[in-house]
Amino acid sequence: MPTLPLTLAVITHNEADTIARCLDSVPFAAEKLVVDSGSDDDTVAIAQAHGARVVPQAWLGFGAQRNFATSQCRHDWILVLDADEYLTAELAAELQQRLPELMASATPAAYLRRSTIYMGAPMRWYRPAVGEQLARLYHRGRARWSDARVHESLRFDGIAPTLDAPFNHTNNPTLVHKQLKVLRYAELKCRDWLDKGKPVRMWQTPWVFALAFLKDYLFRLAFLDGWRGFMIAHTAASYAVYKRMRYYEMVNNPESVARAGAQLQAHGLDR
Repeated sequence: MPTLPLTLAVITHNEADTIARCLDSVPFAAEKLVVDSGSDDDTVAIAQAHGARVVPQAWLGFGAQRNFATSQCRHDWILVLDADEYLTAELAAELQQRLPELMASATPAAYLRRSTIYMGAPMRWYRPAVGEQLARLYHRGRARWSDARVHESLRFDGIAPTLDAPFNHTNNPTLVHKQLKVLRYAELKCRDWLDKGKPVRMWQTPWVFALAFLKDYLFRLAFLDGWRGFMIAHTAASYAVYKRMRYYEMVNNPESVARAGAQLQAHGLDR
């Protein structure tokens, strides 16, 4: 298959189960780059076997890690995927057709639509999991990732087109994976709040769960996806509450930051 002057960039840590599918879904990329933060499984070997150049880099936080990956790419145009994401055949064909014109323009970036597979099946109605638009294709001279430890975003000026076909996200293969991710993401978010000196507003907490749950379950149509939708809405609401409780603890018991970090590190989550 003809290649295009594009780098596929993936950041990894222990992604042996999914990295091959991710890399193989972008056969037209002239370069495949994996930035690995100390995997102790077969991630690196599998990535190399599937055509990727692997660069080791200790964990910097999501935003900084993506910016580091950007600096290591050999091409100005970059497609970013997570290891548990992969292009559909329809999106791969659309990209091959539209990329030459896009690359020749002054466009800073493009949005891709993400479809989520949850508990082994695609979500059908829950709005953030059906056609969620994410800026994942960009020119590195015209866009940059925010420096957030978690929930980073691509920053750029100008208008960005949206491609039609989706890419797939195999979101958390089990509820255990999801709960561990919640702990990790909450810790990273709270550290960002701590750095910025965000005020503690525990008085909001009694209302947060109900409002967050209703937002996802009713207004984002999770209820139409049955019990899987209920679980997604419940997990999101629990995450919203836990972040506030954990931040309260960080502010009122500063030594908990290091102690929790050590506990998360012991389970491979402090990265």
